[in-house]
Amino acid sequence: MTTLELTSADFDFIRNLVRDRAAIVLEQEKHYLIETRLQMLAKTDGFPTVSHLMAEVRSGKPNVHTRVVEAMTTNETSFFRDLEPFEALRKLVLPELMSRREQQRKLRFWCAASSTGQEPYSIAMLLRDHQPSLKDWQVQIQASDLANPVLDRARRAAFSQLEVNRGLPAILLCKYFLKQGTEWLLKDEIRSMVEFFQMNLIAPWPVLPAMDVIFLRNVLIYFDVATKQQILARVRKTLRPDGFLFLGGAETTMNLDDSFERVAYARSGCYRLRPGA
Repeated sequence: MTTLELTSADFDFIRNLVRDRAAIVLEQEKHYLIETRLQMLAKTDGFPTVSHLMAEVRSGKPNVHTRVVEAMTTNETSFFRDLEPFEALRKLVLPELMSRREQQRKLRFWCAASSTGQEPYSIAMLLRDHQPSLKDWQVQIQASDLANPVLDRARRAAFSQLEVNRGLPAILLCKYFLKQGTEWLLKDEIRSMVEFFQMNLIAPWPVLPAMDVIFLRNVLIYFDVATKQQILARVRKTLRPDGFLFLGGAETTMNLDDSFERVAYARSGCYRLRPGA
């Protein structure tokens, strides 16, 4: 397909659409990124040019708007991304929660903006590998994302060689994956531990059970201050009083929500509610 320059009017239209539907702020310097992703979407959906796609977008068809917004979201992820949050989960969070929940024997995890599934599957492998006693507990791992196409990929749990090379220890690859053609398929014992569902963080939230651990990593950086505060307020109501919240390395609750305090564990981005919050 011939490369066409996205007009300033089209660029602003897409920026406003994505902001309204997903609260994601696309800066002026993202012009090339937006044009490239629209080119890919036009090719995938059978439009001869970006201009033809934009005509459909401007017509106001909801399904086209959804496709565009999904195309604009960043789905960067990897197994055990940044490592330190998972070390904090293994060495600090899980022992404390298992001690507190010994009578109930229930734990609930939620990964928001889970993309193609590497994060929740990393949690599942960590639980199975380092806390085998949890097999006798009721453990629920839920994972959500805005984009249905990436959720479909996550449910399938088939990963390329490049994807398993990024962060996944070789011992876990051999233990929990099967090679099929050019892909690595996650075994059912891990895949079945995670439940995926579609969710827009800025839309009304579905009824969620109280969570012991919430991973909301590398998501808040895309929102403005007011949206960050709104999401953290909702997280506060969803997290159990003694639960844990994990944010990305470049994210913080500071000056956004005083109800949270940072847990001192390396650069894990781990937070918990202040007593009485």
